Amino acid sequence: MVRGRPRRGEARAAGGYGGGVARAVIVGGTGAIGRAAARRLLAAGWSVELTGRDPARMPRDITAAGGRFVAADTRDAGQLRAAFGDGAELLVDCVCFTAEDAAGLLPLARDAASTVLISSKAVYVDRAGRHSNSPVDPDFGGPVREDQPTVAPGYGDYRSAEGYPAGKVAAEQVLLDSGVPVTVLRPSKIHGPGSRQPREWVFVKRVLDRRPVLFLAHRGAGVDHPTAAANIAALIELAAARPGPRVLNAADPDAPSALEISRVVARHLGHTWDEVLLDDQHAAPGQLTRGQPAPGRHPWDRRHPFVLDMTAAARLGYTPAGDYAATVTAAVDWLVAAAQGGEDAGLVPGPADEYFAPLLDYRGEDNWLAAHRASAG
Repeated sequence: MVRGRPRRGEARAAGGYGGGVARAVIVGGTGAIGRAAARRLLAAGWSVELTGRDPARMPRDITAAGGRFVAADTRDAGQLRAAFGDGAELLVDCVCFTAEDAAGLLPLARDAASTVLISSKAVYVDRAGRHSNSPVDPDFGGPVREDQPTVAPGYGDYRSAEGYPAGKVAAEQVLLDSGVPVTVLRPSKIHGPGSRQPREWVFVKRVLDRRPVLFLAHRGAGVDHPTAAANIAALIELAAARPGPRVLNAADPDAPSALEISRVVARHLGHTWDEVLLDDQHAAPGQLTRGQPAPGRHPWDRRHPFVLDMTAAARLGYTPAGDYAATVTAAVDWLVAAAQGGEDAGLVPGPADEYFAPLLDYRGEDNWLAAHRASAG
């Protein structure tokens, strides 16, 4: 129980938070999720503190709204305890990857009225034991509910493809087995200002470069459920109002295909391009593609749809902030501003970025077009 602080529901019944202001502490709070949660909570009258290692990552608008940055290394128990103090109505951890991380968080969670742990949909496995990081895409046969089996808990390198979901499961179990009122959120592909891997960049960058052609593998039919940081923030606020041990999926109310996503981005930015929708047999002729991947790869390219079932959240009272088209505009505008030298310019992926460089291979695309036209002629 929070020392000297009523639980949120009790305080509300009395018409306020014990005469004070509800306090939220967001661990690792300067990324997309922490920013969105801070903005929503501040707008609702909360006192919000975001921990992190780099004060330059603290958005100016959050500071202006009353949010406070607290320097703390997430893996330094002493720094975290000093930042957290005697307790809070809400504790949110955006950077918990391992059982060790969760164990370090647990003493703070015991002094919070409600705790939210950000996990991942990567924990789910299909009947063949495949998860979203597996070499072969999983096939769940329909929307995935929270009772879908998960990978076994693991304690290895959480930065590896196999270690990441296993570490998340281990972290979940530490907190869920502790008896604290923790809500575990399992988001899918997150979008929002402050993202460290802004996937919409593959389309925004093309618009900024005025590319006339867009390639999409598998005809752009791939579906990998997006999750707006703003919708995660809505779930966080709900968990604060209704503390309790639970697991909830976290995703947008709709699951657009990659083609639909590309059109949303292009339309928002007032850009048009010719769509080259490739199927499995559609490859460039001759030797241009021997040993080279065909163009059209993108972050949502899945042979089988990966969609999260949001029924459990809805039953709890969750109301999304908006669908994909309504919420992604914030991320798109943020990327454009950052690319033009604005706040967070350092977060824009560069030309040598390991993740984005293969997805923005303009030379390969131009070679593909030239070879295709030569073959057709």
